[in-house]
Amino acid sequence: MELHGENDFKIKSYQSAVNSLERFNQSLAVLDINELQEIEGVGKSLAQSIYQINEQGSFELFDDLSAKTPDGILEMMQLSGFGPKKIKLIWEKLNIDNLEDLLTACKENKIAALKGFGDKTQVKLQEAVEFKLSWRGYIHFREAEKLAEKLILDLKSIDGVNEVSITSDVRRKMEVIKPVEILVAAENKAKIIQYVAKNDAFDLDKKNSGPLSLKFTFKPLKAEVNIIFTSKDQFINELFKTTAHPNHLNAELEKGKSFNNLLKEGNFKSEAEIYEAAGFPYIEPELREGLWDLNWAKENAIPKLIEMDDLKGILHNHSTYSDGKNSLEEMARYCKDLGYEYLGISDHSKTASYANGLQEFRIKKQHEEIDALNEKLAPFKIFKGIESDILNDGSLDYSNEVMESFDFVVSSIHSPLNMDEKTATNRLLNAIANPFTTILGHPTGRLLLQRKGYPINHKAVIDACAEYGVIIEINAHPWRLDLDWRYVRYALDKGVLISINPDAHETNGYHDMYYGVCVGRKAGLTAHETFNSKSLEEISRYFNDRKKSALSKL
Repeated sequence: MELHGENDFKIKSYQSAVNSLERFNQSLAVLDINELQEIEGVGKSLAQSIYQINEQGSFELFDDLSAKTPDGILEMMQLSGFGPKKIKLIWEKLNIDNLEDLLTACKENKIAALKGFGDKTQVKLQEAVEFKLSWRGYIHFREAEKLAEKLILDLKSIDGVNEVSITSDVRRKMEVIKPVEILVAAENKAKIIQYVAKNDAFDLDKKNSGPLSLKFTFKPLKAEVNIIFTSKDQFINELFKTTAHPNHLNAELEKGKSFNNLLKEGNFKSEAEIYEAAGFPYIEPELREGLWDLNWAKENAIPKLIEMDDLKGILHNHSTYSDGKNSLEEMARYCKDLGYEYLGISDHSKTASYANGLQEFRIKKQHEEIDALNEKLAPFKIFKGIESDILNDGSLDYSNEVMESFDFVVSSIHSPLNMDEKTATNRLLNAIANPFTTILGHPTGRLLLQRKGYPINHKAVIDACAEYGVIIEINAHPWRLDLDWRYVRYALDKGVLISINPDAHETNGYHDMYYGVCVGRKAGLTAHETFNSKSLEEISRYFNDRKKSALSKL
């Protein structure tokens, strides 16, 4: 609406309604028009639009606006740090409606000349465009895995399909995926080609498809998909070959041999048999990166990787006290229903005013409610936490007296994010040295495929966490997955505990724990090294000891 010049009043009324709907915790799909109008901020027109979405999957105003918006403009509107008003100006003044032309305009200094831009803004825009182009066609692991699972179900239902499996980056659980690859052993490829060609959601790439693979785009996600064909006899060999990173496949095993050489010696019946032939224990698919995996295998020291069942509680979660969708009690009951022993509630601190951060008097109110709920829900326990903003100088958000009232503190940077490496690193180091910091939250602030994290000296930050006994978070939200698994390994080598946290803003967010487990497994994370695999008794003792230590340093 902003892009197409709708009046400000209408735009603000839509934004107000969005804010209300985000906090509304009933299903909109089951409400009629009259019930929808009873929601704060939702008038007759918007209620009719929501009803249209329920009935038809879209609504008239959106369809009209979409029809007159080029796809390239929609992609430009995803650029981090640039809203619709700036994109509208570029579109109207320079007639630019795609990223490639926008990049050229930046390089030719045409953007800096526009009103409200200038040289610095042009540099930031060019960086945002280059970032977006470098990741074009990639999708988050969560979407890739769901798409792969649906494709596998469909393919298994086709006559003549003998074997089918996810493979490549999806099977190794990489954080972002391009393309989604499926391995298929089938007697009749024509039926699979027909399945793809006749599906309206797929766009078949005839030019790049051939006898060995079938390439197409899944249009709703603009995701590239590759179906790789093999024979039933060679299925295991091909699964192994297409799963592993080249560094794993080509690494020297003994006498100059590699897995690639080994696979040429015959067809294996299982991947375990392949590792056995190499004299190795079985290596899980997500570890097959050719980094630390083969050294472990040679020493017969493959770690027992963390499993979902190892997790005993969920820390770093938000409720309606700040910017969450569900009440404290709803968050606690759902956590308990999932079988966890404890919940760490860590709403935003007061600096995060945009997220309804907690002033001191509201902290007291929340703690009183937690005490009452702990009596009601025992032996399940809610721990009193806060996600404290790390301020510009690295200090935290409250006085020591207020900090003392929490069981634990997640310290995180939320703004500003446009820091150089020295500034960002020093800011984190100061926060880590604060005796009340228990967990370092999403250490780089990255949003995968959307924005880079602020640059930090990872080793310096991790070394400081080791020195001060600070736990590092794997933020399990599929757009974050931060700390990156490549540095999780370094943290583990330094003896730093890892906490897998969903940063849940609603009850459904708890299920993102799975993606954090995937990240941990890639780094070789074990239950012993995972903070929230501790029992309720163990974690209570840890928090108490940590607080005593903090108070002794004041």
